[in-house]
Amino acid sequence: MEEKSVKRIADELKANVEKVIVGKDEIVSLLILSLITGGHVLLEDMPGTGKTKLAKTFARSLGVEFGRIQATPDLLPSDILGLNYFSQKEGEFVFRKGPVFTSVLLVDELNRATPRTQSSLLECMEERTVTIDGETRALPEPFFVIATENPIETAGTYPLPEAQCDRFFMVLSMGYPSRKEEVEILSRFFSSDPFDKIEAVCGVEDIARMKREAEEVYVHPVLLDYMASISEATRGERGQGVSPRGTLALMRGAKAWALISGRSFVIPDDVKYLAPHILSHRLGCDREEGRRKLLSILSSLPVPTEDWGRR
Repeated sequence: MEEKSVKRIADELKANVEKVIVGKDEIVSLLILSLITGGHVLLEDMPGTGKTKLAKTFARSLGVEFGRIQATPDLLPSDILGLNYFSQKEGEFVFRKGPVFTSVLLVDELNRATPRTQSSLLECMEERTVTIDGETRALPEPFFVIATENPIETAGTYPLPEAQCDRFFMVLSMGYPSRKEEVEILSRFFSSDPFDKIEAVCGVEDIARMKREAEEVYVHPVLLDYMASISEATRGERGQGVSPRGTLALMRGAKAWALISGRSFVIPDDVKYLAPHILSHRLGCDREEGRRKLLSILSSLPVPTEDWGRR
């Protein structure tokens, strides 16, 4: 049997998610991109726009283990990570895994958790490990966090610290549907929830192969310099600039985007399209303001021209 191309896997995954989610083609594509890069995504938008439904549908389409955490002010780090407790039956301390030990973790309304609880996710998201009482345990592979937050709420919410924001590969906004899309939503959910009929179209092996092939995508040295120039330009702005972690994220994103576009090499358009999505939330300011700064920088920097597929 012929092995599916990464582009075909990505297309099938996107089509499956879109059986439930209407009019969010770009958002779904960027979720797939984040999965391939090993990054995490924060969905930030008004309540009721489909953030949680998108995350649940995406997880089910992957055919991997799924966990969900509802963030609240009284949520403790141990509620996420797990804890050691004394077992009368065993006569010793036993570790009880928290919901973080899963492949796709949905953290709903992350900004309702206290800063202490938010920070408990930092090691998980960056190192893919959990350390409890001095013992470090590895998380499953893949490990993909999809968090949501409602920016309009202030009572009972805590702003995400810069270190937490920087752990997210992308911060995406769902946005309201158009009238036509909203009519389609009403029709699709008229008699039943299409989510109930969703089945997996991907698996752990497919995800691992997509990641391996993304690593092999070629990036011309001139484009590496172009990416570094973009990050350097943000550091000239007043306030926080893009860190090397952000530049590495941009490179990984461009490689994965080229792959799901059917190419084995990155082109400047990949970088220009992804830079606002990947870098805007890393500038220490409002995301929309950061996006405007990124677009201004991209318009001012000369776009290099080379034979991008030449090694």
